[in-house]
Amino acid sequence: MFKLVIGFLSGIVLSGLLAWQVGGSFMVQEYPSPFGLRETAARIQANIKDAGWSLSGLRSPSNTIRQLGATVPNVLLVEACNPDYSKPILKDDNTRILSILMPCTITVYEKSDGKIYIGLMNAGLMGQMFGPMVASVMQKVSADQKKFITFDPSKPAPKLIVNKPGGAGGGKGKGGLQDLGGC
Repeated sequence: MFKLVIGFLSGIVLSGLLAWQVGGSFMVQEYPSPFGLRETAARIQANIKDAGWSLSGLRSPSNTIRQLGATVPNVLLVEACNPDYSKPILKDDNTRILSILMPCTITVYEKSDGKIYIGLMNAGLMGQMFGPMVASVMQKVSADQKKFITFDPSKPAPKLIVNKPGGAGGGKGKGGLQDLGGC
């Protein structure tokens, strides 16, 4: 009996440690991009618009860090919103706190290997933690996210949409990365 209890408790501890070690990789997903930073972000923006979503902004937190004197690789945050998906969540007092996850943000970033990557929240998995209504909405978000990062290399690269001063992207200048607001 004692061995059974010890085995059971050991299994719980081992499962907990395993979840702690790999759990983060389930919550966020990373995909390599075949394109450069700006082109990847521009293609994501075009796919977002094609899927019927609205672009909420484009930010560069790496620019903010650089302004503070640190050297960091490029990072762009492409933000999007779909009112059809956000409305049921925002209408309900019990789920309105999930507005912290809005707008939907996709990150495009450079790693030390010089390659460009795309990062997404695992919306389908995240939604399952908040009940059936949120799970249903987030499954749709998850399906759309897959469309956002599916690229047709035969199509020419669209222009990167950089918001003007006063918009969600913020900043001043002539449309370069230095124009984008940060964190």
